[in-house]
Amino acid sequence: VCVAGYGQSGGNEILQLLPPPTLQVKETQGLCPERDFKVECGGFSNRPVYSLKYVPDTSLLVTSGPPDSSLQVWQVSAEDSDVIKSVSAIPTENGAGQPWAKMATISARAPWVLHGSRLDSVQITEVESRKKVYTAASGNSEELSGLAFLDCNTLLLCCAKGQLCLADVRQPQSPLEAASVPSALCGERWCMGVGRGPQGSDSSSQPVARLSSGGHLTLTDVRKLSESLASARCRVPSPSSGAEFLCVSWAPALEGCLAISGFDGTVHVYDTRSWDGSGREAEPIFVHKGHAFGGWDSGGSPPLVTAHTWHPQKPRTLLSAASDGSLHVWDWVQSCGK
Repeated sequence: VCVAGYGQSGGNEILQLLPPPTLQVKETQGLCPERDFKVECGGFSNRPVYSLKYVPDTSLLVTSGPPDSSLQVWQVSAEDSDVIKSVSAIPTENGAGQPWAKMATISARAPWVLHGSRLDSVQITEVESRKKVYTAASGNSEELSGLAFLDCNTLLLCCAKGQLCLADVRQPQSPLEAASVPSALCGERWCMGVGRGPQGSDSSSQPVARLSSGGHLTLTDVRKLSESLASARCRVPSPSSGAEFLCVSWAPALEGCLAISGFDGTVHVYDTRSWDGSGREAEPIFVHKGHAFGGWDSGGSPPLVTAHTWHPQKPRTLLSAASDGSLHVWDWVQSCGK
């Protein structure tokens, strides 16, 4: 597990943590005496880390953060060293003054990073050679909130205003067309999470969830981005003004389940299989409140969950981090009535 700090002053830590033994076994076991993460290696970034991605099949990490949209590439240490060291930077054209870059990584043909801060600055760069592989054709300068590889040729982009956009690496000259959101939900900031399709289905049927700063969730199929399959309103304490930590993610091993965070010190888990197009309030099947009881962050405020992710094999296990520097691993038992 890799974590990083996002403080504005220099010296933000980047750490690779070894999970406790109980997380590394395939089957469920009883009480485990060792419950702490161990620091395997680490380093320091002189700029805030707003996004951190591991590059599959390599020992590289890519990070992004203010004050511009460039990326930093890091080498996770070899066995004889415990240092994560900076090895290169990936600049972007006209990147000065742009928001920090959103990123996605893949290692299908070669280790690639998809990155950009606006719709007209999206590109794919080969991480090791820093060679530009793809540049999107767009005259639209909408700010991006998320990027994803659907496969090695197809990209999905989400604008901060909620529009979704498909792009094809094999057709770099095709202008990007953005599918809009319902006008009633305009003015909110959005993020997206891409899930896996039903078992046995092809990659083109992947579900997409979009979460707004007002707590609205809308579900879409990548084959028909202009149509909403279902929608709901989440029970969040108050609309998120900054929306910088909004996060929605699909469970990789539980059909129809997703988690949201970024509104307060909690993570909500929802089962979307009964949702329709009414947009009515949805009841979470579980709420993790551990961070909310952890104390105060450095700014003297209650902790805010900054990121969460699902364990790739354990269906009901998640990891979450918060603004007080806490990292939690947790799961839940579904009640018999559900």
